[in-house]
Amino acid sequence: MKILVTILAYNEEASISEVIQRVRHELPDATIAVINDGSGDNTAGAAQRTGVAVINLPFNLGIGGAMQTGLKLGILGDYDIIVRMDGDGQHPPEEIPKLLSPLLNDDADIAVGTRFLHDSSPTQIPFSRIVGIALFSQLATWFSGRKVTDATCSFQSINRKAAIFLDKNMEQDHPEVDGWILLGRAGYRVQEIPLAIHPRMRGVSSIDLPRAIYFIVKVTLTAFAARSRKYYK
Repeated sequence: MKILVTILAYNEEASISEVIQRVRHELPDATIAVINDGSGDNTAGAAQRTGVAVINLPFNLGIGGAMQTGLKLGILGDYDIIVRMDGDGQHPPEEIPKLLSPLLNDDADIAVGTRFLHDSSPTQIPFSRIVGIALFSQLATWFSGRKVTDATCSFQSINRKAAIFLDKNMEQDHPEVDGWILLGRAGYRVQEIPLAIHPRMRGVSSIDLPRAIYFIVKVTLTAFAARSRKYYK
């Protein structure tokens, strides 16, 4: 199978090279592409020096725009599976085979990591994020028809069919919860995979407390819309 690993990066100059090398070691036959989401540092240069493909977005589109760029790259390149991960080191490349297994065995259309079913995942998560994750996971559980423990985890593997569906339908700003709900309504097979998710290797998160509160409100409203809005297969 053709596998594309998309690494979403925003100001990750300090960590991106190491993440790429670890992915390459784990999946030597996969194609690796860095989606540089309008970084203000030298993320693009650090990634290019490793020899991987780098897609430079003209400005910071946010997680939804960067994710959709990776999906389009995988669809246009006729890849069978697209892996999505972050470039800050929180998503260990050594865990990718666990995400691939359900898809390779045709047991799922999308496999999503969860921090809350793995003993070695860190618990040092800011309180505002814990509240948001708990709320979003409950909304995703109610509206998707399946139990969801970590609705905001962006460490995923997606088969071509599900990728095309998400590309057509997902919300543009923080699309994880929206995706859970739409995939459930459309009957796609989604599995949560217990994974070790680590603190970022270097740098700081772009989400501060005011933005966290804003996203809690926005994503909650989006979740309620996703339970009934029209989707396209």
